[in-house]
Parts: sequence; structure tokens; C-alpha cells
Amino acid sequence: MKSMAQEKLSSQQLIDLEDKHGAHNYHPLPVVLAKGEGVYVWDVEGKKYYDFLSAYSAVNQGHCHPKIVKALTDQANTLCLTSRAFYNDVLGVYEKYVTEYFGFDKVLPMNSGAEAVETALKLTRKWAYEKKGIEENEAKIIVCENNFHGRTTTIISFSNDPDARKNFGPYTPGFIKIPYNDINALEEALAQENIAGFMAEPIQGEAGVFVPDEGYLEEARELCKAAGVLFVADEVQTGIARTGKLLAVDHENVKPDILILGKAISGGVYPVSAVFADNEIMEVIKPGEHGSTFGGNPIAAKVAIAALEVVKDEKLAENAQVLGELFRFEINKLVDECDLVKLVRGKGLLNAIVINDTEDSSTAWDICMKLRDNGLLAKPTHGNIIRFAPPLVMTKEELLDCVSIIRNTVLEFLK
Repeated sequence: MKSMAQEKLSSQQLIDLEDKHGAHNYHPLPVVLAKGEGVYVWDVEGKKYYDFLSAYSAVNQGHCHPKIVKALTDQANTLCLTSRAFYNDVLGVYEKYVTEYFGFDKVLPMNSGAEAVETALKLTRKWAYEKKGIEENEAKIIVCENNFHGRTTTIISFSNDPDARKNFGPYTPGFIKIPYNDINALEEALAQENIAGFMAEPIQGEAGVFVPDEGYLEEARELCKAAGVLFVADEVQTGIARTGKLLAVDHENVKPDILILGKAISGGVYPVSAVFADNEIMEVIKPGEHGSTFGGNPIAAKVAIAALEVVKDEKLAENAQVLGELFRFEINKLVDECDLVKLVRGKGLLNAIVINDTEDSSTAWDICMKLRDNGLLAKPTHGNIIRFAPPLVMTKEELLDCVSIIRNTVLEFLK
């Protein structure tokens, strides 16, 4: 008899296996993917789809980009992991490359986006105590309502998503929540005592691609500077060319004090994240005070270099800018054509449509199911919002084909 690993299982069999043996911490769209290349993915039965989620913007460079995969396999055949107990011949080269690429003195390498956010929080607090002179354990960090920075215990402590928070307390203190895109609220919060930093997403992705008013980030940066407070930009989802610039903060020529990156810094091939800061901030971290066994491992370093080279060589930021404008122009026609689509918003190829329905409605999910049937994969967020974020290697012809699928699906849904 063949073992289960040798059998060719159907989509439903594989879904049933996950349901039986895995924790139910996700609610995936019912499609089982077995292959990816560029902007396309295939399910186990061989049906082809456009990927319009890009693993939450981790696969900006497209699925299985040959240059990135080669960097992975070449290094995996040479040296995989040393831990940071020893030096290796790749990490320093990567650190030089990546700090010059993003314009910071130093980088602290980690693995997941949530780890990088935790690192930035620790760094902000330690800087506040050792450089700003705040009394230990008194530092406060300002964050925004409807944020999504991960799901660790500390991060959910300042989330207002009930699914992320309920029954996971007690919560970590030291955070002040203010409305996003409200510069007056930020100014008032900065006037409080013992403020160490302000952490925000330049565009709130999980909240439904909420783009702040033009000038918000620049003004926030200046207010932080005047108050002697660190401005921390979480660009895990918005960074690496997704919004039409290398970083979303680049749209307003803002340089954060601390920059958090993850996801597409590795092209979705390997878990890589990074925290950037200049020397005056990063030097507060001493040996033994923070680390990770896998952080900065040789495979991660080689993969990240290749992934970032692809972004520059293939001009992915420029492509995202052009195609994003085209996408919003075309999809905005739906707002005029039907009552179902309330508005379209986004930057570059990070976009969303807001369905004219309530958050507890199944309409957005049902539309995504129809999109799947028609060969395009997307996922709802907050019940009545559908996020659209294809790989940045998409061509104009492919994008227009996808626009046609989305338009026809929505109009068919109304019949």
C-alpha cells in the first residue's frame, strides 16, 4: 500500500487533514495550492489562478523567482545555520548591503514580522531609558487604533481586534492608543510624560488598506522629532516596492528613526525580517540582551540580498506605481456601475474595495468565492473589505485581465 505521503490527495482530502490535525487558527479560502510561478498559482487538481494576495505582500517578486530560489538552494548546499555563537561568511556582507540599500547605519536581523516589531518595541524602550533618561519601566509608546503589528502577547495588548485580544490577557501595559490619521490626537499624546516612541503603519493594511491623508506621515515625523520621541515605521506589509515606492514613507520623503521590514525582504522564499536604526539608537543593544538562533542565518542573508536585487533590477516599485494607478482607475468604474462597491482605495499595488454592506455580512467572502471560481484569489478583511495585492511582476495585460475578472464577477454577483 502507498503511504499517505505518496498518494495524490484531492483538495477536499487535504482540507480535511488540516481540519483534523491542525489548530484552527486560520479560516482559509477553500482552495489547496500546489504550485506557483510569477503571478500564478495552481491547485492540486491543476486549476490555474491569478494570486491577488501575494501571501499578504510577502511574494512581491512573484512566486518561485528563479534568482531568489537559486540563492536559497546554493546556500542551503553550502552552509545553513551557525547561530550567532560564531561569525559566518555571509552575514556581514548582507548587513553592509541592506543598510546601504535602506540608508541606515545598522540592522538587527530577525525572522518573522512580529519578531521584528517586538524587537523595535524593546529597542525603543531601551533607548528611552538609556538615552532619553526616562525612569525604567515608565516608558510609553503611542500606537494607532485598528493597527495590525502581529499577534504576540505584547502586540495584542494594544490591538482593538476582539478576536486577537479576548481571553489572552493579562495585557502588557505601556501603550497609548490614538485614532489613526489624526494629527491632533498624536500631538496631544506626545504632550504626555514619558513618551518613548510612536509606532504606526504608513498604510494600515489589515484594517482594509486605510491610506492616511497626504502629509500625515511627514507631520507625524516632525512632531515626534520636536518632542524627542522615536518615530517607528512598521513597513512589514507596505515596504519593498508594494506601494509604488521602495518604502511607503518614501511617498512623503520621511525617514523613520526605526524601520521594521519583513515579508517581501525575502520574496516569500524564507522567513526574514529586519529592524533598522542609526548608531545612536542601535548601540543601546549589547551582547546577550536580544537575539534569535535563526536571525541572520546564511540562507536568510543570501535570499534577502537576491530578493532586494530583484526589486531594483526589475524596477518593481515603478511597475507597482503605474499598474496601481491603472487598477484604481479601472476598478473605480464599478463604483459608478453598481451600488455594491462603495469605494476603492490604495497606493501602488496595495488596494482594496469596500463593499456597501456591514462588517458582519458574508458578501465580501461570497464574492471572493466567486472570484476563486473565475480564476482569481483574494481574501476579505473586516467582513466588508476585499484586499487586492498581486505580485509586482505583473504585466499590464495580466492586470487588465484581472480587472475584467473582478468586474465581471461583481456584476454577475448582483444578478
